[in-house]
Amino acid sequence: MKTIVHVLRHGEVYNPEKVLYGRLPGYRLSELGVQMAKAAAQAVTEKDITYVVASPLERAQQTATPIAEQFGLPIAVDDRLIESANFFEGKRVGVGDGALRDPRNWWVLRDPLTPSWGEPYSVIAARMFAALMAAREAAEGHEAVCVSHQLPIWTLRRHVEKKRLWHDPRRRQCNLASYTSFHFEGTKIVGISYGEPAAHLVAMSPTARQAKGA
Repeated sequence: MKTIVHVLRHGEVYNPEKVLYGRLPGYRLSELGVQMAKAAAQAVTEKDITYVVASPLERAQQTATPIAEQFGLPIAVDDRLIESANFFEGKRVGVGDGALRDPRNWWVLRDPLTPSWGEPYSVIAARMFAALMAAREAAEGHEAVCVSHQLPIWTLRRHVEKKRLWHDPRRRQCNLASYTSFHFEGTKIVGISYGEPAAHLVAMSPTARQAKGA
């Protein structure tokens, strides 16, 4: 029996202070992010979606809403889909902010492989894989959408592909409002596909341009 679980990254967040918001409450989609969520919903209009589940964070719930509404489904909540924990949550850690050069933070940065500054990649992979399999079971024979966050989604993909979990964040293939879709036959994953239905909107995002150095 074939099942597809589409793991969707949320849309752009309103974050004028440019902090690493992580799991902090109150960070919602920007106006552009709302449009990204609508584009993501439109991309699955013809899909056989029978289950929608999201991280408990506001931005994920907002991104899930237009999908759930168009299929007349409730939004389930799975805490395992939440953003990864991070020592720098609530701080500015962008290029030029100095946080990574501050000697007071060097102990936190001592181990990039675990990593020492946040939730271990192995823990992220385990909880995300469990959430993925739960969604597969809930939508067995049909399709599901799980709304999560960039690092958890990318860690899940690397885990499934049997790649080392530590990586260069600049090389993640997990853009705003993108789908990483896991294709199952029974309980076995037989393929992974990727799509960016909101790419035209991401191109308009200052956040996305800054992330690419533009």
